[in-house]
Amino acid sequence: MPVNVLMPALSPTMEHGKLAKWLKKEGEQVKSGDVLAEIETDKATMEVEAVDEGVLAKILVSDGTDNIAVNTPIAVIAGEGEDASAA
Repeated sequence: MPVNVLMPALSPTMEHGKLAKWLKKEGEQVKSGDVLAEIETDKATMEVEAVDEGVLAKILVSDGTDNIAVNTPIAVIAGEGEDASAA
């Protein structure tokens, strides 16, 4: 089953962040621990890692998008032969 990659909370008070840059492209194989993207807050830049293995099937939020709420889906990782729209 496809898995949504969510906008992480980088601190207990964080409500929104900026997706600075994708480090992987749609269609690329990813494994747990691979760095997918960089997220910026007013205080820090952090990396978002894949929590599952599969293909980065769909990027839902483009580079440079600001004001993304915590827990908003930003991408979909699908397993071999899975349909990303099922996430």
